[in-house]
Amino acid sequence: MTTQKPITLKLLVDKKSNRVLFAEAKKDFVDFLLALSTLPLGYITRFLTTKNMVGSFGDLYESVENFEDAYMQPNVDKDAILKPVWAASFTSSSSTYNPLLLPSDSVATIKYYKCAQYGHLSITSDPQTQCPYCKSAMSTKINYVLPKTAEQGFVKGATTFMVTDSLKVMPMSAISSISVLKGFNIPDLSYVQEMEVEFGTKEGMKLLKTALQSKTALSDVFLWEEIQIEMMQLDAAHDDTEKNCNNNVPPDLSTSTLVMEPGIEGMARED
Repeated sequence: MTTQKPITLKLLVDKKSNRVLFAEAKKDFVDFLLALSTLPLGYITRFLTTKNMVGSFGDLYESVENFEDAYMQPNVDKDAILKPVWAASFTSSSSTYNPLLLPSDSVATIKYYKCAQYGHLSITSDPQTQCPYCKSAMSTKINYVLPKTAEQGFVKGATTFMVTDSLKVMPMSAISSISVLKGFNIPDLSYVQEMEVEFGTKEGMKLLKTALQSKTALSDVFLWEEIQIEMMQLDAAHDDTEKNCNNNVPPDLSTSTLVMEPGIEGMARED
């Protein structure tokens, strides 16, 4: 099992509000985002687990898991529903481009088969399919080879893209950057900082889950730990303040006893 090299992202962050304004991204990250929309729901559930699914789909997935084979069509394999293998249109038997940064056994290579008889030109993706001409199994494997000049993935590699916190994607330009910054109404730009992060399989799974339930996906993935640390520091500071206030509470004079010092008339000592 192998995973791809992590992607490097540049984030523009508002440190005062602890949010990502936008990310400057290359082809690899944008291909990842666009590939998310090609995933079957069963594939998503398999990786997020049913407990982390939003809504009712987790229960539906579990019910299919518990289905007895007696209730399924004889030619239906439950794994095809529960564990579908993702196959992008830019994979071939000689080259696999994996924009989702997933383990290699999770990405399918497109395979094609034909009848062994000469002149029978039909093809199929299932080697058990009968040839329409001679009814023999179409089990002879043929390879699909991508043209050498073809660029893999969804978007062109020469373009730099802007990705907002809500995962809106657009070509990067000075005008688009200024437009996005104006939309945030940031009064003090001194709080805006650039932050470089790595994006790999772990972050990809987090982003997939977060994108299904949040409009601040990038902030939730990359700044959540910082937010948690800040909240813990604020709680600790609040506890220290309360402790100091309790230590400085003046004595309750209603329960004090006044003792006269000998030889000093009119003076009192408090016990």
